[in-house]
Amino acid sequence: MGRAAWLRWSVVALLLVCTGWFTWVYRQIIATSELDNARPAGAIAVFGAAEYAGRPSPVLRARLDKAVSLYNEGMAPLIITLGGGTEKDSGKTEGGVGRDYLLANGVPYDKIIAETKSLDTEQQVKSLAGIAAQRHLRHLIVVSDGTHLFRIALLCKRAGLSVYTSPRDPLGHIDRVDAAKRMAHEMLSYTFERMGMNVSRLRLWLDGRTGENQGAPGSSRKRRPLSLG
Repeated sequence: MGRAAWLRWSVVALLLVCTGWFTWVYRQIIATSELDNARPAGAIAVFGAAEYAGRPSPVLRARLDKAVSLYNEGMAPLIITLGGGTEKDSGKTEGGVGRDYLLANGVPYDKIIAETKSLDTEQQVKSLAGIAAQRHLRHLIVVSDGTHLFRIALLCKRAGLSVYTSPRDPLGHIDRVDAAKRMAHEMLSYTFERMGMNVSRLRLWLDGRTGENQGAPGSSRKRRPLSLG
């Protein structure tokens, strides 16, 4: 077999492996997004999404509404809101805005923990693991977008957390292009995590290469309108 033929077969084999891998990841993301695994646990953790001048974005509000529903059903006695902010947010944070929204919807102050430092999904999981250890929480319900939960489950498992995934309710029609971007983001991020690549560091490196976000750590997440995490 000549070198050119060997190279062609290598490329074909690589394409087949990549196709198989991403097909599997896609199916796992969809399966997780369609299944609500919520069951009694020590706390409900709401992953952050964008906030606008102290008000939760539609996506964050949908996640918080899901948490309120689970709390009222008696699924857990505590709600943890996750997510920080940048200097562009005038002191507002996703975790803080989430706490205020929960208070306005009848959740007592002493039943809420607001984490306000994390700037992406990886940092939120790390913060959540710290809170769980401090509070001796054995099991958690994690709430986010359906397509986000498969990656969250992987990160939580690596952090030593036992979690039950619970997707937020749909918001209505989602543009196909936007839906495709969301899915591609999660598929690639999950793949990077499985390869042992730190997605947070990779994002910062990419931002530095493109000249974006200099001096504003974590604000790449803010640029996405619906906060993909």
